[in-house]
Amino acid sequence: MPPQIISDNKLGYQFLANHLVALISVPILLILIIQVIHLDPFQIWCFSFLLIFLSSLRNMSKSRTIYLVDFACYKAPAELRASFGTFSKIISKSEPESLEFQHKVSERTGLGEETCLPPALHLIPPNPTLKASREEAERVIFSAMDSLLLKSGLNPKDIDILVVNSTVWCSIPSLSSMVINKYKMKDSVKSFNISGMGCSGSLISMSIVRDLLQVHPNYKAVVISAEIITTSYYQGKERSMLVPNCLFRMGGAAIFLSTRKTFHNIRAKYRLVHLIRSHTTDDDKSYNCVYKKEDPEGILGVWLSKDLMAVAGKGLKLNLTALVFPTLGPLVLPASEKIKYFINFIARKMFKHRWRPYVPDFKQAFEHFCIHAGGRAVIDGVQDSLQLSMEQAEASRSTLHRFGNTSSSSLWYEMSYIEAKGRMKKGDRILQISFGSGYKCNSAVWECTETVETPTGEPWMDCIDKYPACIPQLIKSAD
Repeated sequence: MPPQIISDNKLGYQFLANHLVALISVPILLILIIQVIHLDPFQIWCFSFLLIFLSSLRNMSKSRTIYLVDFACYKAPAELRASFGTFSKIISKSEPESLEFQHKVSERTGLGEETCLPPALHLIPPNPTLKASREEAERVIFSAMDSLLLKSGLNPKDIDILVVNSTVWCSIPSLSSMVINKYKMKDSVKSFNISGMGCSGSLISMSIVRDLLQVHPNYKAVVISAEIITTSYYQGKERSMLVPNCLFRMGGAAIFLSTRKTFHNIRAKYRLVHLIRSHTTDDDKSYNCVYKKEDPEGILGVWLSKDLMAVAGKGLKLNLTALVFPTLGPLVLPASEKIKYFINFIARKMFKHRWRPYVPDFKQAFEHFCIHAGGRAVIDGVQDSLQLSMEQAEASRSTLHRFGNTSSSSLWYEMSYIEAKGRMKKGDRILQISFGSGYKCNSAVWECTETVETPTGEPWMDCIDKYPACIPQLIKSAD
């Protein structure tokens, strides 16, 4: 059969499948209207009352829509940049074997010359103290928060819910207390401090806010996601612990959420369509790289080992498959893909898995993809699994190159990248995918409510024209 006919048949199938409900509903509705015309006044009144009752019942059962009013990302000053040459000097006091290993990893991480490290890690040797971590937290969190308040016009005293998440660092007093005291927030603010959730912390925080806003619809919520890496710097010999030194960099984001679509004459940028809570696999695996002497090339310069990549794939499969089933929330795939998936599922059950599982084409459901910038291997794995184009993975690769692995905040640098490129249009859907320790795989679906004008004060302002950058397979350290 000629390719053009196959293409036309495919388009015809997609049209019929995606509009099947409408094609069936319209004739039924016309028949009902004709029948209603011939009813007496009392029957018409009863019929109208039934319609109003069912409509009201449906509206009462619906959850409140959560809007993302605005967000802001932290941008470190130029003096904190850790080029390959600078990083080589920072780790120069390491043991020879550890030094060589970190050099090899750095060559293949996908990071560029402009990622940043906190001041304490620029010392030779680094001095990762608790005091230095507190200073880093204040620098990152307060800067992101100040930018958010300036962009949105939000008064700190109007904030009702505050959720602060950091990957590994948990301080006393907590980071949320630090923010409350800094901005003189009201005593009744509901604050939460989350740590240990890995790079999924931001979307886990979103789920907390979503649930709270269902109970308190008029509340204003702020989520702060930060990566405090000072005390997590490792100076030992264990190779699995040395890899994060080469990947993690300074970063943070502040996000303003509300059930109101308009705030201070500013229309919300996005609405939350779907949020899937964490799925944890049963595999007894660590989130760290597992170095294997018999296969060093398999993990050098990547965030996940081959064993762990299989765990990542399983978590991704659980997470994305959940989007197909209505029990976990609104459906995002078009009907044409759901029918194919259902037929494949039945066939595999009947023929005892002789058929290959059908991977739905998520590109039909989303215009943009934000994959956690955890490392080159993570982005490669998700891109291959979803069969994404280079442009669809561009935001993730560019974020990794410019800012490094900023943990849970990397998703927001990617959203900001898409905005800075002028690609975010009204009605566009965005899929955020995050991975965290555990092993956790979380995702969120957002819909753009208004075409986002190219921002002027975002972290990409002075470098957006340089991207997408040509990232070589191997990047040699500078002398």
